[in-house]
Amino acid sequence: MSDSLRVAVIGAGTMGNGIAQTFAMHGHSVNLVDLNEEALERGMSTIRRSLERFVRKEKLSAEQSEEILGRIQPTTDLAGAVGEVRIAVEAVFEREDVKRGIFEQLDKHAPSGAILASNTSSIPITRLAAATGRPEKVIGMHFMNPVPIMKLVEVIRGNRTSDETLAETVRIAEGLGKTVGVARDYAGFVSNRVLMPMINEAAFCLYEGIATREDIDTIMKLGMNHPMGPLTLADFVGIDVVVEILDILYRDFGDPKFRACPLLRKMVEAGKLGRKTGEGFYAYD
Repeated sequence: MSDSLRVAVIGAGTMGNGIAQTFAMHGHSVNLVDLNEEALERGMSTIRRSLERFVRKEKLSAEQSEEILGRIQPTTDLAGAVGEVRIAVEAVFEREDVKRGIFEQLDKHAPSGAILASNTSSIPITRLAAATGRPEKVIGMHFMNPVPIMKLVEVIRGNRTSDETLAETVRIAEGLGKTVGVARDYAGFVSNRVLMPMINEAAFCLYEGIATREDIDTIMKLGMNHPMGPLTLADFVGIDVVVEILDILYRDFGDPKFRACPLLRKMVEAGKLGRKTGEGFYAYD
């Protein structure tokens, strides 16, 4: 998209800072919002390190990197950050009550014509839209991690999302160099409705002693031509996130195929959440 937009991204974690960086890399002005100052500092540091990797790979110049950083304004003031935006993207953790609270605030403070998007990976958009007085402007914009690298945006149309909102969201995503896949509004959409049962079954294979973690990953990686095995991928996503999404799928569909493997729950209880804690199915530096 050639025209520069004013954008707000709510949540400075892994997904939020990646989304903010991606918008800024394509010339848009971004307000990156988080209630926690330390989270904002970590988010901006992550963006800076990511841009430095682009510079080292000669995909950006040092000057371009600084220009991109200059387009991102970190803030704890959500109301002020969304007052003049064309699109606001919520990217906090997968808790429906928290997301609904944010959408209530976005509805109150964002311009009436602004698109209110959620990066949720599993929660139905229609339920989030119900927290606003403009459900026709609410849509799902599910980016993939790492956002600056991964090409897909899964766009989810809620029950009352308008044709105009869908079309503009697709244009915005494509303007970020992304490929769009559109999904209907059911829990997990397409990506996680397919992915999470696969990860869950891999965990059951380990739990039941069918194979070692390495052999499970090798079989799926080489046999199915996947870039990484499901247990490695679970560590990358976060074991806690996997369990949260499985619980949402199980609650919404009532189908036992979405029942989380007990091993996954034990790992969450033990704080073995994957790469972000240094240990999951594998150990990390």
